Amino acid sequence: MATNLPLSVSVPPIHSLFVQPPHVLSQLSLPQPPWIPPDPSFGTQPSNSSAVNVQWSTLLGNLLFFYDEQRSGKLPPTNRVPWRNDSALNDGQDVGLDLSGGFYDAGDYIKYTFPLSFTLMSLCWGALDFGQGYDLANQTVYLDDTLRWGLDWLIKAHPSSDTLYVQVGDADLDNAYWGGDQGLPTPRTSFQINDTSSGGMRTYQTSVPAAADAYASSGFGDDLMLAANFLALATRPANCSQDTNCNATTPHAYAADAQTWYAQYALAGQMRTGQEQVFNWDSKTPGAVVLAAQLANAYPDLVPANATDWRAVAEDYFDAIVNGTGRGYLTGGGLLYYPGDSDEASLNPSLNAAMLLARYAATGLASTPARHDAYLAFAQGQLDYALGKNPMTVPYVVGVNPNAPSNPHSAIATGATPADISSIDTAPLHEAYVLYGAVVGGPDVHGDFWDLRGDWAQGEPALDYNAPLLALAAHALVSGAGDPYYTGLKAGSYDAVRPGGAPCDAAVQSGCKKGLSTGAKIAVGVVVGVVGALLIGGVGYFLWRRRRARRVW
Repeated sequence: MATNLPLSVSVPPIHSLFVQPPHVLSQLSLPQPPWIPPDPSFGTQPSNSSAVNVQWSTLLGNLLFFYDEQRSGKLPPTNRVPWRNDSALNDGQDVGLDLSGGFYDAGDYIKYTFPLSFTLMSLCWGALDFGQGYDLANQTVYLDDTLRWGLDWLIKAHPSSDTLYVQVGDADLDNAYWGGDQGLPTPRTSFQINDTSSGGMRTYQTSVPAAADAYASSGFGDDLMLAANFLALATRPANCSQDTNCNATTPHAYAADAQTWYAQYALAGQMRTGQEQVFNWDSKTPGAVVLAAQLANAYPDLVPANATDWRAVAEDYFDAIVNGTGRGYLTGGGLLYYPGDSDEASLNPSLNAAMLLARYAATGLASTPARHDAYLAFAQGQLDYALGKNPMTVPYVVGVNPNAPSNPHSAIATGATPADISSIDTAPLHEAYVLYGAVVGGPDVHGDFWDLRGDWAQGEPALDYNAPLLALAAHALVSGAGDPYYTGLKAGSYDAVRPGGAPCDAAVQSGCKKGLSTGAKIAVGVVVGVVGALLIGGVGYFLWRRRRARRVW
């Protein structure tokens, strides 16, 4: 079984990790032969006593391999996924550009800029804090390759200073297609935002309504704050040591901007207990606050006058999570659950919270030893849940263990020939390919998981789902943690507890309990109320008449 992360281990502060020698700017050579995920049965074997835990190394490798499986465009000669093909080579032709490449966002073939940029940010941030874990697992070269593949496409999608392509592909066409990566439905429309529309800054789906169905932005103040913090970090001259006051104006200006955006867009409300927001592709304030706390701790000279006490804000937020006083709560099985945010892809809010908690504690920011230990312990609990310590005994990462999901909602991996979305759960009966490393959405609020291919709410993978688990796996390697929880699970344990019937969620309603409509419930309530009043009135009248008759007698 898993051993908890050592509570006394910390990682180097962000300033020592960020300053890198110039040679890392060059492309790292991919190894030959390439690293390939082992059979799921490998996940039942305890690691040996070697200095580097082979099970965490394998998990880290699997999680990165998923991004190779999601690649779009002309695949390189170093492609590690034999069942993937070149695809969507004509993306961008409708606007006279080459928008091929990048990654398919989830279980289908749409490319979205908004969640991709968040994913790459999260991967980079995790590498800054826990980069040694990638080195220990010999996966740094694949991290480098993944980031370059994604960033190269973002450069393509931003062909000029006033234009950004935010989506490639038609969701209506794509959602009706369930087949392999050859013969994708067309047209694959390219959607852009630019500066030709008046009205000032606004959410991008105002200009591109097609993006609203999947990735509507609720605001951009958090994006501005997070970006300003990273720019402050990136522009700080490398020769400024931790203890030297650096007078460069640019990083100070960015740090001041972060404070300005925090106040201007009232982001404090998103951290307030009872109203706190999760950290994800749309809601970035919790992460922006943690990054601000890291910067203030590592580079005190960057802190503007009258700056917010970022550590206090972060700890109020974390204390609400750990102590159960906020909007989120622990389910009976132990999953951190936020009503609304966790109803689809329940693991994502949990793993992102665990990643922030582990990052904050491991980088030495906790104000007391008790907080440090509590934050790491809570993060460990959520990590264990995702890796098999849950009512279903399912590690929710495809291919890491025999009990892992085997039917993720992935058109790429299903191998349906011919394409047949009407038989999504049965054609073929077993998925043609193992989508190694894919983190799926997760169980429902009761802890039940059906591993049903058509249930995208539970079974669909996505680019951003892997990001927090990568950081947590890298941290486990740095801290010398014991094996992932799933190595202690017996093959077949999920089959023994797999729920019957069907789920009830946004994707599948056949498991929902049948009942009266809202109007019918109101009508029944009115009838019951009226009948009840008549009965009470009738009994009262009968008793009154009886008493009156006795008096007369």
